[in-house]
Amino acid sequence: MTTNNKNHGVVLITGASSGIGRELALEFAARAETLVLVARRLDRLERLREELLRRYPGLEVAVLAADLSDEHEAERLLAKVSEQAGAVDVLVNNAGLGDSVLFDRAEWTRTRQILRTNILAVAQLTSALVPRMVERRRGGVLNIGSGAGLTVLPNAAAYVGSKHFVAGFSEALRADLSGTGVTVTEVCPGPVESEFDQVSGSPGGMIGAPPQFFRISAAQCAREALAGFERGEARVFPGRAFRFVMRVLPLLPLWLRRKQAAHTAARLRGTLNG
Repeated sequence: MTTNNKNHGVVLITGASSGIGRELALEFAARAETLVLVARRLDRLERLREELLRRYPGLEVAVLAADLSDEHEAERLLAKVSEQAGAVDVLVNNAGLGDSVLFDRAEWTRTRQILRTNILAVAQLTSALVPRMVERRRGGVLNIGSGAGLTVLPNAAAYVGSKHFVAGFSEALRADLSGTGVTVTEVCPGPVESEFDQVSGSPGGMIGAPPQFFRISAAQCAREALAGFERGEARVFPGRAFRFVMRVLPLLPLWLRRKQAAHTAARLRGTLNG
């Protein structure tokens, strides 16, 4: 991707009201002409907008509220983005939902919301915005996946499955766009200090995920994500210790990872039934 002195033009970030999304907005602010920040909580976006404009008075910041689990809201969002900001140069698919529950105990309404946000919205926004990037022969897509999308984890089947989609989608999209001037990078965080664990119902972190000493700040995750994107990397693992683990992970036989996940799930089920 041609960064034009790190000028990324118009950058659209979903899930920008907190956590990694908020920190990505702070990072991109110094490298963009216009930020379009999207989340469900408009009040938080407006506070973030005020903070960004204090730091970067010449920056254009648009804030738009949308629930990306609703396909029609996503369509309305795309229309507003086109009207208020024009063509998007960089799409950051950061919005995501999780759940911490054995799948047979999960509520379908929540599962559906996770899948629509983590899979359908990612594909929908990418489908709408990437063609014009290809026409202009510049731009990029930064997908926030998860280390969970590269392995077997129990107690979060919908979330883990959705992140497996993001991993496969990002790799295939990168191949499709090779030679077009459009970069595709996937970020696969491990434990990150954010509201995600509390919202997903796992305040201690996902069961079967790396231990908490691997945890990094959302700010560090965002910095490493953007640095990897600007280098044109296919995949970024933020955090030195987590990066090492994820590079070693493919060396572990899949049967062993399956066995460990099944053992963890059985133990959890026993605790819940007890």
